[in-house]
Amino acid sequence: MRLMGLGFKKIAVPAATAYLTGGVSLIPYLLKEFSQLDATELSDKLQGEGAENFLNSIIRKNEDDEITMVREFREDFKKMLDKSNIKKLVVIIDDLDRCTPDRLIENLEAIKLFLNVDKTAFVIGADPRIVRHAIELRYKTDGIENSSDVESRNDRIVSDYLEKLIQVPYYLPKLTDNEVETYLSLLFCQKELGSNFNKVLEAFYSTRENNRYDVFGLGDIDSILKPEEKSKLTSSVSIIASLAPIITEGLKGNPRQIKRFLNTYSLRDRLVRVAKIYDFKMDVLAKLMVLEYSSQSLFRQIYEWQSTQKGESKEIMELESLASKNSIDIIKEKYSADWGTEKSVKWLNAEPKLTGIDLRDYYWITRDQLTTSISGSSLISPHIRSLVKKLIEPVSGSALTRTVSKEIKNKLNDDDYTTLMSLLEKELTKAPEKTEMHEAFIELMAENCPNVIDAYIRVIKKVDNNKIPFSLAQNFKLIESKNSGVKKLYNLFSKESSIYNNINADN
Repeated sequence: MRLMGLGFKKIAVPAATAYLTGGVSLIPYLLKEFSQLDATELSDKLQGEGAENFLNSIIRKNEDDEITMVREFREDFKKMLDKSNIKKLVVIIDDLDRCTPDRLIENLEAIKLFLNVDKTAFVIGADPRIVRHAIELRYKTDGIENSSDVESRNDRIVSDYLEKLIQVPYYLPKLTDNEVETYLSLLFCQKELGSNFNKVLEAFYSTRENNRYDVFGLGDIDSILKPEEKSKLTSSVSIIASLAPIITEGLKGNPRQIKRFLNTYSLRDRLVRVAKIYDFKMDVLAKLMVLEYSSQSLFRQIYEWQSTQKGESKEIMELESLASKNSIDIIKEKYSADWGTEKSVKWLNAEPKLTGIDLRDYYWITRDQLTTSISGSSLISPHIRSLVKKLIEPVSGSALTRTVSKEIKNKLNDDDYTTLMSLLEKELTKAPEKTEMHEAFIELMAENCPNVIDAYIRVIKKVDNNKIPFSLAQNFKLIESKNSGVKKLYNLFSKESSIYNNINADN
């Protein structure tokens, strides 16, 4: 059957070649025919124009035998079932859509031709789109000039094939909003409660007997939860309850996708705690993840917006405002048709809103989904960004000293320290007039941290020295005894600048 289906070149010629070279993986009836000839005679028959006719004659000779074999197989199989007293043999074939198109069709043909006997039933689990595609590839119609006719004919072939094979088609419906919320609530309970989850399941089955439409949530299991168990579940289930509608829409109510979503969400929740990111809102992460799963392009677009705006995107603020007014036409005109879809507008209107939220930490946690071609400037560790913030915000001198001595000097690995210095250098270059920026560098110099003076030199060579506060001269003088290297800075300042004059006046 495979020989007839796959053709002369793919099966017959390799089989004959294998026979001549001592191979053993041969089609049985070819082996039988080949064995009747000596090697020289077989070799002669396989050469030249007569080779294909020779092998086709073997195929034709065996066709009657093949038909007889299939019929006998069915009869023998039926007798075996009768003798076994099996009332019904049910064969479940799952994940058929993971096969290659050729293998998928071979399996369907085997079902249709070999095992279609009384007392048998087949349950096939597969994505119908992939099955249809495989049938189209196998039975594609060529040679018709009108492309619409070709498409129409191919559709009919596929439909006819499936109708003859599949007697009872059933398409799994997508879950509703309430079912998604219930499913996620149960998954969270299973994750957090361990062996006590059985009590939740019993309550769920009992509730479903009387009400299969409403959400099964914390209120339904409140009486069977211990206080510590309820505490674990409350925040997670509340987040999911608020986002269930957009999770349903974004993930198309697909249980497998929903479970993958929850697994990724749980992993990132753990990463947030390990990274010690404070003021992190898991409901914001969950909302961004819905977009990540449903529209990667929009997810990346928000990334690009926020990466140039210190995490707070003015575009998101405007989009949320327009969505709240249902101004879909304006959204499509000003942004894109993708932002103006019903699904995207529903996502924009869902709580929590992202206006005014620094999204850098959220994209840092989800950076496994961002390609390396994206600039890494906004993927910097939250810990490093927190240290920079501590250094450059106006604080008392003692607080600045504590930050440098207890959190920076000899506390960071080389990569993190390099990143820290790079960020400080960029911040000072952008705002050389801010005293606190310079004070951060001066404190690092006082602690003899590496590469600080070199970084500071690069800055003063790039910026307008007249913007550097002249009062800093005294700060430099105070740390000379701790780091004599600061003296080489003095003559690098522009001679027209007030700080140069102030330092040299003191001298």
